[in-house]
Amino acid sequence: MKRWITRLVVVLALAGAVTGGFLAWCAARMSEPGPAAAPTTVVIPHGANSAGIAQLLKEAGVVERPWLFLLETHLGAKQGLRAGEYGFPAHVSLASVIDMMHRGQVVIHRFTVAEGLTVYQVLAALRQAEGLSGKIEMPPDEGSLMPQTYFYSFGDSRDGLINRMTRAMNEAIDEMWPQRAAGLPLSNKIEALVLASIVERETAIPEERPHIAAVFLNRLKQHMKLQSDPTVIYAVSHGEGLLDHALSHDELATASPFNTYAVEGLPPGPICNPGRASLQAVLHPLASDDLYFVADGSGGHVFAKTLGEHNRNVARLRRMEDGTLPPPAVKKVKSAR
Repeated sequence: MKRWITRLVVVLALAGAVTGGFLAWCAARMSEPGPAAAPTTVVIPHGANSAGIAQLLKEAGVVERPWLFLLETHLGAKQGLRAGEYGFPAHVSLASVIDMMHRGQVVIHRFTVAEGLTVYQVLAALRQAEGLSGKIEMPPDEGSLMPQTYFYSFGDSRDGLINRMTRAMNEAIDEMWPQRAAGLPLSNKIEALVLASIVERETAIPEERPHIAAVFLNRLKQHMKLQSDPTVIYAVSHGEGLLDHALSHDELATASPFNTYAVEGLPPGPICNPGRASLQAVLHPLASDDLYFVADGSGGHVFAKTLGEHNRNVARLRRMEDGTLPPPAVKKVKSAR
């Protein structure tokens, strides 16, 4: 009996030593550098089981021993791996791979909507954006997308990102409208959005926006036509907002509710997606009596209170354009556009 017990103890001791040695070997393999010679991106689909994930990682060259991955994920503490797109660094260890997937440390993409882009332009870029899924089921209204940078993960939907852009614009207007200056000739938030879109396309210089806004607001108060070139460009480009040539006299006479040379007041809708700065400029314009502005040849504008002064500014610009008058120094544009 004693001999049998002794043998059992010896066998158990040997088994324990072997098991301990095996576990120590596994622990060492878990923390050693992996086989990936370069950063590697792997997409783990939703619903993938551990065996499927292990095979994907093996095929991508991220792990060398799929069975060790399975052993650790089934027996270890790191369970509940999350689907998504992972950017694994070169020679990432198996322990780090499992930890990243356990925490859901997926790749984060960014999509930037610049101030002044039309919905047509934003959607064109959105369709090409890497990692997004699904078609755009219903194009949003012009002016409804807030220009800023949006972050998303692989597999997020295009419609979902559009909803975030729309929500951001609505929240910005709802926040800013109650704080507007008194006496503005704007009946509602939509009119503020429309005018902000015109201001956005008229200047890329942030400091000019409140002055440009003041001119248009003054003209609205006096029932003068806004005579904004960007509104005509929007009309003749069928909402794309871009032309490959200067506006012609015929185009300035285009019959369209967006042609502010032909129609008094605001156009029926925005002509682009304005940023917060242009919305702020419209709701808090510069205190000015100016009714006119024209390019000054340096990237900015020169303003005037009277038509006579404005005509002299236009004549000066024409002289700069034909070379009889040297242009001023080019102004630096600080806008993100």
